[in-house]
Amino acid sequence: MRDGEDLSAEYFDQVTALMRRIRDEEAEPLARAASRLADQIAADRLIHVYGPGGHSNLAAQEIFFRAGGLMHVSAILDEGTLLSNGALRSMQVERLPGYGRIVIADQGLGEGDVLLLVNAYGINAALIDAAMTARERGVFLIGVSSRSHAESTSPDHPARHPSKANLHDLVDIAIDCKVPVGDALVEIDGVGERIGAVSTFANAFALNNLVIRTVAELKTRGIESPVWRSGNAPGGDEANARFLDRFQGRVPRL
Repeated sequence: MRDGEDLSAEYFDQVTALMRRIRDEEAEPLARAASRLADQIAADRLIHVYGPGGHSNLAAQEIFFRAGGLMHVSAILDEGTLLSNGALRSMQVERLPGYGRIVIADQGLGEGDVLLLVNAYGINAALIDAAMTARERGVFLIGVSSRSHAESTSPDHPARHPSKANLHDLVDIAIDCKVPVGDALVEIDGVGERIGAVSTFANAFALNNLVIRTVAELKTRGIESPVWRSGNAPGGDEANARFLDRFQGRVPRL
């Protein structure tokens, strides 16, 4: 039987291999998405990000008010699916048809807005309703989800939206985060379930890759986008303070 060190090494190898696949195989949609985000920032408009689902909320938080992150990012941190309000409750809410419509309508998104929707599985009802509502309102959509996970999930799975739709079919640009069915990667002989989830790594890598490409694209246009510096780094508070008046009041969760 393999010991913990061997299993940890396997996990490391699988996680890094998956991130390498995102880097290599998703270069084209990442470049297109970065160009669209650069357009938005050049026009001094916000980039909205929503991760409907328990751990998918972490993706929205990953690039919001984040050291090295874009100040133009505004996270939709709806309380309904946050794990802090109860894990089982969160799962019930993310499966509730109509809920995502309420969240998007409440944000007032419409023509000229860009919304990043992030959910590795790409199927839950709140996610699909959010995508459909945003499309109806003329929002430009960028999705981060696993195509194989969505397409391998049966149409009658209880998490699915009544339409049976997949996120990657509803968005303007789809970025495949490659998460395998079940999320967890490592098998141990005699243990009934795999362990070691990867979706948070995958989503965070895809999103930070997108941020990097966006800043690089802006630089080629002669535009320097405001980027957060860690408040725990020397001069961080002072560096960030130069831009706060520009975003306070515009970014609801700031």
